[in-house]
Amino acid sequence: MLNQTSVTEFLLLGVTDIQELWPFLFVIFLTIYLINVAGNGVILIIVICDPKLHSPMYFFLGNLSCLDICYSSVTLPKMLENLLFPNKAISFVGCISQLHFFHFLGSTEAMLLAVMAFDRFVAICKPLRYTLIMNHQCCTQMAGTVWLIGFFHALMHSIMISNLTFCGSNHIHHFFCDVKPLLELACGNTELNQWLLHTVTGNLAICPFFLTLLSYFFIITSLLFKTRSCSVLHKALSTCASHFMVVALFYVPALITYALPSSASSMEQERVIAIMYTVVTPVLNPLIYTLRNKDVKRALIRAVS
Repeated sequence: MLNQTSVTEFLLLGVTDIQELWPFLFVIFLTIYLINVAGNGVILIIVICDPKLHSPMYFFLGNLSCLDICYSSVTLPKMLENLLFPNKAISFVGCISQLHFFHFLGSTEAMLLAVMAFDRFVAICKPLRYTLIMNHQCCTQMAGTVWLIGFFHALMHSIMISNLTFCGSNHIHHFFCDVKPLLELACGNTELNQWLLHTVTGNLAICPFFLTLLSYFFIITSLLFKTRSCSVLHKALSTCASHFMVVALFYVPALITYALPSSASSMEQERVIAIMYTVVTPVLNPLIYTLRNKDVKRALIRAVS
C-alpha cells in the first residue's frame, strides 16, 4: 500500500485541549477500558466453556464480546497514551492501520447485530424450525460472512486514504484516526472518498439497522396475531430487550456520524459521539446482557461456584 505524501506522521489532538483535565480523563477512560476487557472477557469465556450456552444466541453473543474487546483496543490505548504523555504523534502506517481496524470491527459489529436480530426472529416466530434453520454450520457461515465483509469494507477505506496526498497540516482534531478527520487534511480531490464514506459506509450502517427494526416488527406483529395477549408479547420481547438496548446504543451515534453530511455536526460533537460508540457502548454491552439475561447470570454463578 504505497502512499504519495510528504507527511510521515500525524498528531492526534485528543478529546480536549484543557491539559488540567487529562489526568482525570486518563483515570476515567482507563477504568472503563479495564471494565470493558474484564466484562466482555468473562462473557466470552463462559460462552465458550459452559455447555448450556452452546446455542446460536450465545454463539453470536460471544462474537459480540470479542468484537467489543478488539474495538475498544483499537482506539483507547492510544488515547490513554496521549492523555499521559505530551507526544501525541502516530505514524502514517499506524494511523492507516488504526483506521482499518476501527472500520473493520465497527462495520462487522453493525452487521452482527442485524444477524442477532434475525436469530431472535427465527427463535420467536419459527420455534419449531429454529434448530433446523439456525444450525451450527449456518451460524458459522453467517458470522464468517459479516467478519469478511467488514474486513473488505475497511480495506477499501485504507487503500483510498493511503493513496491521498497530505501536504499541509498533520494535526488530526480527533482522538483516533478516522476517515472524516483525515479527509480534512488531504490535498487534492477527495470527492470519491466522500462518496464512499457516505454511500458505502452509510448504507453499511443504515441497512443492518433497518433489517434489525424489520426483524422486531415481524416479531411483534407475529406475536400479536398468534397470541393476542400482551403478557405473552411482553414475555417474548423481554428476551430481546438486551439486544435492542445494545442496538440503540451502537447504531444511533454511528448513524449520526457516517450517514449525515460533515456539515451536520461540529468536530466537538463528533468527538463526543465517537466516545459513545467506541468507549461507552462496549463497556455497557456485558452489563446489559449480564443484568437482563438469566442464562448468563446462572452461568456466572456456576463458574464462580
